[in-house]
Amino acid sequence: VQLQASGGGLVQAGGSLKLSCVVSKNIFSINSMAWYRQAPGKQHRELVAAIITGGVTNYADSVKGRFTISRDNAKNTMYLQMNSLKPEDTAVYYCAADYITTLKPPHDYWGQGTLVTVSS
Repeated sequence: VQLQASGGGLVQAGGSLKLSCVVSKNIFSINSMAWYRQAPGKQHRELVAAIITGGVTNYADSVKGRFTISRDNAKNTMYLQMNSLKPEDTAVYYCAADYITTLKPPHDYWGQGTLVTVSS
């Protein structure tokens, strides 16, 4: 399974971005998809949002009410709509997937990161 993330960029605080993650195969059998992020200077990748088959979602407390994760099985694509962005959202964002139905880490398959920079 190969994942390709895109959509990062530079945005001012309060702005919005939409990240996309295209999967190399039919995602009907992929039961869990997620976005993680790694802030500058930090080694830990934190789970930002996850979605499982059926549409149940899980969000980090820091992004609840601002970020929305979704998936389009027909397009083999997952999205992360990010609104009301804050400077602390600055990070490299990674998409991930797993055949196991889970809303929590870990995930087995990873894409490359896309950098989101939020200026104050």
